[in-house]
Amino acid sequence: MPERNVVNLPEALSQINEQWSPKILAKVNDQYVKIAKIENEFVWHKHDNEDELFYIIKGSLQMQYEDETIVLNEGDMHVVPKGVMHNPVAKQECWIMLVEPVATAHTGDIVTDRTRSLEEQLS
Repeated sequence: MPERNVVNLPEALSQINEQWSPKILAKVNDQYVKIAKIENEFVWHKHDNEDELFYIIKGSLQMQYEDETIVLNEGDMHVVPKGVMHNPVAKQECWIMLVEPVATAHTGDIVTDRTRSLEEQLS
């Protein structure tokens, strides 16, 4: 019989203490569902081969692109297309859910002190 997991998002988010450090909640086929708390500016990066879905649980987020900035508010969902430079910015703490392929590197083509390994995201 398959495992039947229930995840309470507010409870899972209450256990996150570090900004920009996503935690993997589930695997759906070849996609990970992740949550994170974010604040301030992240890092300009891209994912050459993977789209990345952002869902805003709480707060708001500015998704900076090279030619425009998109504002995402609580309840909004947005897909960053593969290969597109982007930089998430949250002026105040924002809670997000991410859905992205298992192979997606946290900071894409850039490595910084904010880069989290898959092992760190699973812990």
